[in-house]
Amino acid sequence: MPHAFRTASLAALALALSSAMALAVASGSHEGGHDEARIGEAGQSARVSRTINVDMVDAMRFTPSSISVKQGETIRFVVKNSGQVKHELVLGTGQQLKEHYALMLKNPEMEHADANQITVAPGKTGDVIWRFTQPGKVDFACLQPGHLDAGMKGLVNVVPVAQPGAADGHTTHKH
Repeated sequence: MPHAFRTASLAALALALSSAMALAVASGSHEGGHDEARIGEAGQSARVSRTINVDMVDAMRFTPSSISVKQGETIRFVVKNSGQVKHELVLGTGQQLKEHYALMLKNPEMEHADANQITVAPGKTGDVIWRFTQPGKVDFACLQPGHLDAGMKGLVNVVPVAQPGAADGHTTHKH
């Protein structure tokens, strides 16, 4: 192989690798890079206060698709895939899920290793243990290519817990 061609090939490979690394950093890694604080944090088995069963089907639906939890509650989601194709449950903000979905469309065989998600093979069951630290809405979806577009999504409503003294307009806080 001529030296100039080999050098150009190595330079192209280096550019491609550095671009891929920059994209991975910019989009959040699949090992804890998703801004999880806005949706909660990985839960601990010993602190699970409730188990919620979630079924995923090839009609591109979750059952239930609407879930209510209390702020601070640690939930074990037992996620069953009753379908014939791979499905997943990913917790996140609507924006996080859209960005992640765009990556999944480009890289359909992408593997996940985050605490806020589980990929489940047909006929199998997995679980996600999650602590909901902030009141508000947390979205969830299946980000397998085509599934979100088909409507495979849901919502967790995180209900705020009343603070001591909140009934009389006073809250306890430290300065």
